Amino acid sequence: MDGFIRQGRDLRADLCRGFALWAIFVNHVPGNWVGYVTPRNWSLSDATEAFVLLAGYAAGLAYGRLMDRQGWPYAASRVIGRVFTLYVAHIFLLVVFTAQVGYSAAALDSMAYLDELHLDPFADNAYRALLEALLLRYQPSFLNILPLYIVLLAMFAAALPLLRHAWVMLVLSLALYVVAREWPLSLPAWGGGGWFFNPLAWQLLFFCGCAIGYRPPGGVPMSIPWRPWLGFLCGLLLAAGFAAVVLLYFRWDWAQATLPEAVAGFLATIDKTSLHPMRLASILALTYLFAHAVPPDAAWLRAGWAKPMVVMGQQALPVFCAGIAFSFMGRLALEQSDRLAMQVAVNLAGAVALVAVGILTAWYGAEKRAENQRIVTKPALSPTTLADTP
Repeated sequence: MDGFIRQGRDLRADLCRGFALWAIFVNHVPGNWVGYVTPRNWSLSDATEAFVLLAGYAAGLAYGRLMDRQGWPYAASRVIGRVFTLYVAHIFLLVVFTAQVGYSAAALDSMAYLDELHLDPFADNAYRALLEALLLRYQPSFLNILPLYIVLLAMFAAALPLLRHAWVMLVLSLALYVVAREWPLSLPAWGGGGWFFNPLAWQLLFFCGCAIGYRPPGGVPMSIPWRPWLGFLCGLLLAAGFAAVVLLYFRWDWAQATLPEAVAGFLATIDKTSLHPMRLASILALTYLFAHAVPPDAAWLRAGWAKPMVVMGQQALPVFCAGIAFSFMGRLALEQSDRLAMQVAVNLAGAVALVAVGILTAWYGAEKRAENQRIVTKPALSPTTLADTP
């Protein structure tokens, strides 16, 4: 599998992103026992926060370097090109997922699928639903992460020059975050309200990743040095987050009846839509501890057991899209039987399929790069050769 891993990258980020993609697949399969060990059950932040932070990290690293070499307009054009790729992938995934769920609902006579996954507008008003989906104002369940990513990257294209002034960028981002949460402000959604993931709030986490990922030429990347007292505070915050998760998801009735009203009220306001400060602090605390605990050249990042996660993380877009489709297939399987054998089969088949998608995409990318390199390095034809060419 070594040949499928792109070198010169921060394997810590690739590994974590691969883990986040696997967790997204697992969490999107209702009744999946493995879901109990994913981050959402022991931390206030889950795979979505990790995905957005690492997307920002990758953007700051790649496009920041491109901007420093070839200027803002060129780098911004490449970012917009990536936005278009994500948009096409989102529409393709929407069509596949809608067809998959719609066919299953009809074949199994279970219209509840459409209602639960917010696909019922396609049954009631298909043309309007399609238009709103193309405008990103209509986002069925499980299909709201890519629209968030699209908007964040579009914002990043405009903010690229601020990478050179990272603290200014973060102050402006924080100001927008506060405004978005306090008013509140969001992008409009079809039927009223705002997006499930409010980009005006989630942009703060994305730009934190951008600031961490950027490598200024001749300068020092943004980082917070290790301080034992800060590590202790991060651990304390994560412990408090674990206690909050237990209360919110497993003992909420007891918490409402026992805890002071102010404490219970605070716990009830920890929302995901506008990225509650506790969720933001939780993922940043995890990042701080992990970044200082695992050096970039840690040998175990190249161990055999880590390579599947690394490959998935390096091929995030196709793996994510495949994971959404596979998750519904896993759901159908577990609805037939949720016994241990089926649980093992669903999770094993899903993991193998995601890794296979990652490997296949990496192989295709490597072949394409090799072909482009051969074209670039191919010697020019001499006059003699031209004369001998039929």
